[in-house]
Amino acid sequence: MRNILVSFILSGFCALLFISCSDKVETKPLIIALSKGSPDTSYANYYTWIRAVDSSVICRDMYAMPLDSALALFRECSGLLLTGGTDIHPGFYDKAFDTVRCWPVDDHRDLLEMTLIDSALAWGMPILGICRGHQMLNVALGGSLVVDIPADFGTTILHQCEDYLQCFHTVSVDTGSLLYQIAGTASGEVNTNHHQAAEVMSPQLKPVAFSPDGLIEAAEWKYPEGKSFLLGVQWHPERMDLSSPFSGPIAVKFLEEARRFGS
Repeated sequence: MRNILVSFILSGFCALLFISCSDKVETKPLIIALSKGSPDTSYANYYTWIRAVDSSVICRDMYAMPLDSALALFRECSGLLLTGGTDIHPGFYDKAFDTVRCWPVDDHRDLLEMTLIDSALAWGMPILGICRGHQMLNVALGGSLVVDIPADFGTTILHQCEDYLQCFHTVSVDTGSLLYQIAGTASGEVNTNHHQAAEVMSPQLKPVAFSPDGLIEAAEWKYPEGKSFLLGVQWHPERMDLSSPFSGPIAVKFLEEARRFGS
């Protein structure tokens, strides 16, 4: 009788243990695709910036592998971060004759990012574009760029300095924009390091932040209803203090949207 009672108690305990264990939900890791995350050491800033908000996030460098491999891995990601870098080939915005004034173009990267953007939009994946990434969003959606700001725009505002870590200007933000909701302010200081900028805005996007000389500094959906998260900023939030309204809150919002997409 005693043995039967012990067996009954043990079987009940094991059943409870099984139920308790089975109730635990495996948390899917949040994976963010970086359109380019190597080899320059400056790309480490993107990893640091994202992980400063959530240290559990996994960042994958799409550039460091063949296109087919990148696209296969991209299906496992929950957000696309278009990083900064060299100029986009001007042929994508009907200025192929002007390559001489561009920094060395990277055809592989241009094709990769165009493909990633197309896939992300088709799936409803959130996209954040930074510097070149902001420009790429505009170009991919039918807009154009100022090829060289000093020559073509003529401004007293410095958008690029010898010491890029010590180059800043103010921006004004449209108070009716998503960016304003994220940053919580209509103006502030950002860093700057670019010789190109959005010129003609994509018909699908609207400019929502400007430097004092009128150059476009940020863009988002013109008609966001029913669309996935998309934001492009010309500055480098990953090089700014997280406490800046134009840095940390952008990363927080992007990861929040990525979690929602991946859930």
